[in-house]
Amino acid sequence: MTLLNSFTRRCVLLLFLLGAFSAAAPDFMGIPTTAGPLDDAKCNVEDLEQANDLQLFVILQELRNTTFFRNFLVDLDRPCPLQSWRKKDSEQEEEEEEFECGGNEEADEDAEPACHVDLSSNSNPFSSNALFSMATTGFESKAQKDTFKWQKQTDIVVKDEEPCEEPLLPDSFWIDICSPPGKTAEEKLVNLAMNPEKNTGYNGTHIWKAIYEENCLMVDDTNSKELMCLEERVLYRLLSGLHTSTTLSIAMNYYPPSKRKGRTDYEANPDYFMEKFHDNPEHIRNLHFSYVVLLRALQKAAPVLHDFDIRTGDIVEDETAKVLLRRLLDSAILQSCSNVFSAFDESLMFQQDTRFDVVTLQKNFKGVFHNVSSILDCVQCQQCKLHGKMAMLGYGTALKVLFMREEPPVMTRNEIVAFINTIAKFSESIRQVRELTHLYLEKQEQKVAKMKQTAALPQHTTIASGDGITVDALDGAVGLIAKLGQENLIEWKREAELVQLALQRNPELLILAKHYGNDVSKFLELASSIGLVDTEAPLPDAIIVGSGLAGLSAALNILDRGGSVVIIEKEHLLGGNSNKASSGINAYVSPEEAGADSLDSFRNDTTRSAGSSARQDLIDVLVTNSGSAVTWLRERVGVDLSLKAQLGGHSSKRTHRPSNGMAGAEIIYGMQKAVREYEQTGRVKILLDNRVSSLVTDDNGAVIGVECINAGTDEAYKLHAPNVILATGGFAADRSSGSYLEQYRPELLKFPTTAGPFSTGDGISLARTLGAGTVDMSKVQVHPTGWVDPKDPDNTSKVLAAELMRGVGGILINKEGDRFVNELGTRAHITERMLSHDPIYEKTGAWDKSRPVPTFSLVLSSSAAEEAKKHVDLYSHKGLLTRIEGVSLLAQWMNVPKAKLVKTFQDYLNASKAGSDAFGRVTFRNLPAESLENEVFYAGTVTPVLHYCMGGITIDTEGYVLNVNGERIPGLHAAGEVTGGVHGVNRLAGNSLLECTVFGSLIGRRIPIANPVNSGPKQGQGIKSNKDTLLRNVSSTELQQHNTEDDCWVAIHGVVYDLTEFASEHPAGPESIWSLAGGDGTEAFDAVHNKGLLEDFAEDRIGLLS
Repeated sequence: MTLLNSFTRRCVLLLFLLGAFSAAAPDFMGIPTTAGPLDDAKCNVEDLEQANDLQLFVILQELRNTTFFRNFLVDLDRPCPLQSWRKKDSEQEEEEEEFECGGNEEADEDAEPACHVDLSSNSNPFSSNALFSMATTGFESKAQKDTFKWQKQTDIVVKDEEPCEEPLLPDSFWIDICSPPGKTAEEKLVNLAMNPEKNTGYNGTHIWKAIYEENCLMVDDTNSKELMCLEERVLYRLLSGLHTSTTLSIAMNYYPPSKRKGRTDYEANPDYFMEKFHDNPEHIRNLHFSYVVLLRALQKAAPVLHDFDIRTGDIVEDETAKVLLRRLLDSAILQSCSNVFSAFDESLMFQQDTRFDVVTLQKNFKGVFHNVSSILDCVQCQQCKLHGKMAMLGYGTALKVLFMREEPPVMTRNEIVAFINTIAKFSESIRQVRELTHLYLEKQEQKVAKMKQTAALPQHTTIASGDGITVDALDGAVGLIAKLGQENLIEWKREAELVQLALQRNPELLILAKHYGNDVSKFLELASSIGLVDTEAPLPDAIIVGSGLAGLSAALNILDRGGSVVIIEKEHLLGGNSNKASSGINAYVSPEEAGADSLDSFRNDTTRSAGSSARQDLIDVLVTNSGSAVTWLRERVGVDLSLKAQLGGHSSKRTHRPSNGMAGAEIIYGMQKAVREYEQTGRVKILLDNRVSSLVTDDNGAVIGVECINAGTDEAYKLHAPNVILATGGFAADRSSGSYLEQYRPELLKFPTTAGPFSTGDGISLARTLGAGTVDMSKVQVHPTGWVDPKDPDNTSKVLAAELMRGVGGILINKEGDRFVNELGTRAHITERMLSHDPIYEKTGAWDKSRPVPTFSLVLSSSAAEEAKKHVDLYSHKGLLTRIEGVSLLAQWMNVPKAKLVKTFQDYLNASKAGSDAFGRVTFRNLPAESLENEVFYAGTVTPVLHYCMGGITIDTEGYVLNVNGERIPGLHAAGEVTGGVHGVNRLAGNSLLECTVFGSLIGRRIPIANPVNSGPKQGQGIKSNKDTLLRNVSSTELQQHNTEDDCWVAIHGVVYDLTEFASEHPAGPESIWSLAGGDGTEAFDAVHNKGLLEDFAEDRIGLLS
C-alpha cells in the first residue's frame, strides 16, 4: 500500500502542476490501481508482490539462467491449423475476411466448434527468424551435446473404453493436456537467454482475438461472457495474464538499439504501457491471478521437482540448478508465503451438479486448451511463437499437476523447463508493472519541468553574436531543441546540428527560438533554412579487433599519446585467453634484479624452444623489450609482479607473477581499468558482442576500416579508421569442418583444449582475404598439463595446470607409479614423453587420432603447495586438486602399489642429494618430507591439451602485416597469438603475455595520431580513495538483503562493497560476482586476486561488516 500511496501522491502533484499549463499539457493518464483481494483466490495483491520481491523473484531469475532451464525444445514449424490464415500469410492480402476457427482442420475432437475471428486489414504479420538455436551457437561441451540428444516426447493419450462410474474423469485424462493433436515437425533446442521476449514489430491482434474467442467451453446454452462459469473464468484469466505479461515485455523492450538515436540496447516505452492498462487494471490483476495459479502448482509439484534428475553435461551448472530449485521449493519459503502458494483452490473446479455436466466440462476445457495451443502455430514471428508456446506448455504442465488429484504428476524435462520459465516470466512481469509505472511518472515530471523552463525565451533576452548572449537565451534554445527531439519532431542528426548551432551562439537560431518558442511548427519550418553544421565525428586513429592483452596494450599506448581508438570484441567480456594465463610473464628487467640471468641467456632459451623455425629478428625484439614491458605493466598499469619463478625450459628465474593473484587476471583487470578511464573523454569506444566480418580497403589496397555484425541485432555496419590492428588470438578451439586445426593438424582434433571457445582463427581469416602470408600454421602447442575434472572427465574444455605447478616442485607420475621426465623441461619435451606412453606413438612418432589421450598424476608436496598457494587454492576450489595426508592414502588415490610409490619418491629424494636424476633434472625445490607418511600431498589428474598456436599471420619486427610476397599491407597491423613466427616450433612458458605486451605496445607507440589530445587520465592515476572516510557498520542481515544482480553487495576482508556496476566489467564474467551477492566473498576473492586490488574499490565501500 505504501508504494501505491506514493504513486497516488505523485499523480495528484503532477495533475496540480499540469493545471498551470493546461493549454499545452501532455495527455496524462491515470495510474492503473491493482491493490486489494484477488477474485477466485484467497490472497491479495500486496501479499503476492511482497513474497515475489523478498524471495521468489531473485531465485527464479537465477534459476531460469542456468543451462538446464535456459534450453527449451520447441517445434516452430508446425503448420497453422487454419488453411485460410496460411493463405493470408503467403499472399499478404489486404482485404477484411472472416474465418472459422476451432471446429475444423486439426482441432481437438472433444472441443466444440468455437467462434468467428475477424482479421482486420492492419494485422499483416511481421516475420522474425533471428532465433539463436544450439544448431547455430553450438553446445557448451560434448557432454552437454550428448545429454541434449532428446527424443521427441509425446504424452500418452488415454481413451476410456467403458463409461466412468466416478463423477470425474480419471487422472489419466489430463496426461496429454500439454500435447495438442496435429503433426509435429522437427523440434529445435533453443537458448531462451539468447532469445529474450521483446518488441519485434509483429501485429498479433488477430491471434489474441482468436485465442479469446476460443475460450468458450459451451457447457449449456445459457453460458455467456457476463455469466462465465468458474472453469471458463479461470481459463480466460490465465490467457489474459499471458497477454498482459507479453504486453509488459514489449513495453519494457519497445525501442530497438539505434545508432541514430544513441540507443545501445532495447529501451522501455512507458506511454505504451499506460495506453494499454490505464483503462484496464483488471488485466494486471489477471496477471497476478495467473501467478498465484502457477505458484499453487509449484507447491503441489514440489516432491517431483525436488528429486528430478537435472543433467546437461555441465556438472557445476547442474549442481547450481539443483541448489536453486531446492531453495525455491524449500519448506521455509513455502511456509513463509503459504497464503500465496495455497491461495488458489483447484478442488473447486469441475463441481457441477450432474455427472454429465462435469465430464463435458472437463472434455471441453482440455479441448479448448488444445485449440488455443494450436492457434499459436499461426504466429508468423518465430520469437513471438517461441515464448507463446513455452508459456502455454508451462500452463499445461501446471494444469496437469493441479487436476491430477490422486496420481503424482508425471513431467517431462521440457515440461519442467517451460513450467519454471513461465513462473519466472510472470514473476518478472509483476516487477515490470512497477518499473514502467515509475518510468511513466518520471517522464511526466520531466515534461512538467520542461514546460516551465522552455515554454518560451524571456522577452527581455538580448541577442548578440558574441559573448553578450545571456545564459537564459542559450539555455532556452537548447531546451526547445531537446523538446523537439524528445517528441520525435526532428531526427537525431538534425537535433545534434541545431544544438551545435546554438552552442556556437548562432544569432539566427537564437532569434527564432526567442520569438517562435510557443509555435513549434513555425519554428521548425523557419529553422530548416539555417545552414547545417558538419557534426560528423573524426575518425579514430585505430580500430582494434580483439580485447586480450595485445589489443589492450595497443589501445592504452595510443590513448596515452592522445589518440583515439575503437575496440571491437565479439565476446561479452574483455580479456580473451589472456585473462586465463596463470604462470606469469617473462622478462630480463635489470642486472640488479636478474641475478644469474642475462639477456643472452633469455635469448638462447627462447631460440632453443623455437627450434628450426626460430626467427631471430622477432626473438630479439621480444627479449630486448621484455624489461621495459614488465616495468610498464608495473608502473603504468599498477600490476604487482614482485615474485619470480623458474619455469620449464628456462635456465634461470625470470617469470614474474603477482604475490597474491593470478598473472593474467591481475594484468587484464589493470589494463581494462586503465583503458576504461578514457571512456569519459570519448576517445575510446568499446563495442562488445560485435564481430568483424571483413576488412574494408580503398582502391589502392590499403585497409581503411572494418565491416561488423552486431550479435544482438544481427545488424551489419561499417567503421572506418586509417589503421586496423588484429589481436584476435589463435584457433585452438575450432574443431569445425574446414577449420585451420583440421587443415593443418587433424590428428589433434580430439585433444582437449584450454583455449576459450572464441579461439577460432578469425583474424587469420580476415588477413588472408587480403593476401596476407601465414607461417608455422602446423605448429600447435600441446601443453603437457591440463586438469582433468573428476566430475566431468570427458569435457573437451580444460583448465590449465599452470607451468608454475611444476616450477615450484610438482612432479609427474604415470599410472604405473613411476616418474618418467624432467618436469622442468620444455613443453614439447614433456608432452612427447607423455604421448610416448601410447605404444603406437612410441613406435611411429605420430599420434593416432583414434587413440585415447593418456592421463597422469601431478603431485605437490606441502611446501610446494604453500609456495603456489594462490594457484592451489583456486584449483582446490574448483575440485581439480585433492589434499591427501600420507603416502598410503596417496597410493590409494592413484591406484598404484604403495611400495612402488614409496620407491619413486625415495629415488627422487636421492637424486636431489646427488644433484641430478636420470632424466636430466638438476634443480630440486620443495622436496617432500623424508617421512612420507607425515607429508601432506596435493594431487590431481592431468592430460596433454591444445594450448597455443605458434602459427599465424606473417608480421615484421614493427607489427605490420606482410603479404605472401613479404610486403607490408598498408594500414594493417597484428599482435599476439594471431601472428606467427615469434615462437617458432614451440613457445617458451611465460612468453605469451610478454609477446602481447611487447608487440601490442610497439604498434600502439608508432601508430600516427591525427589530432593529439592532452586531456584524460594521467599515468598512474587511479580512483580517488576515501580511506579516511568514517564507514558505518553493516550487519549480516542487511548484507543478505542486497543479493541480486541489480543490487549486489559483497563482503571482502570485513569490508562491504557495492559491486553492482562492476559485475558487468569483471574480466571473468559477472556470474562469479553475482554468486557472492549478499554474502562473504573473501575466500573466493583470495583464490584469484591480490588484496591490494581492493584499493581500486575504495569508492564502492558501503561499510564495515559487523
